[in-house]
Amino acid sequence: MAISLAERTAQLDAERRLLVKAEHDIESGWQRVRDQQDRVRELMAGGHDTCQAERLVDLLKQTLVEWERHRTLIEERVTFLQREVNPEA
Repeated sequence: MAISLAERTAQLDAERRLLVKAEHDIESGWQRVRDQQDRVRELMAGGHDTCQAERLVDLLKQTLVEWERHRTLIEERVTFLQREVNPEA
């Protein structure tokens, strides 16, 4: 069964909303990384053990790499749907 133009347009709108959310979440995530890095520096300056805090920074970064990969998939889906909705563009 073929998908109607209206359904494709609805899918495109949904994917665009997901892309906006992904962008926001990624930026917020990078801010959390920067905040955690600041905490690590503060702990180091105070002579505290930073192993767990540094591990958290690494885990946050790994998570963000996956989020960025997911964003790329959303971008690819948006591009595909845009071609389906408006082939001339």
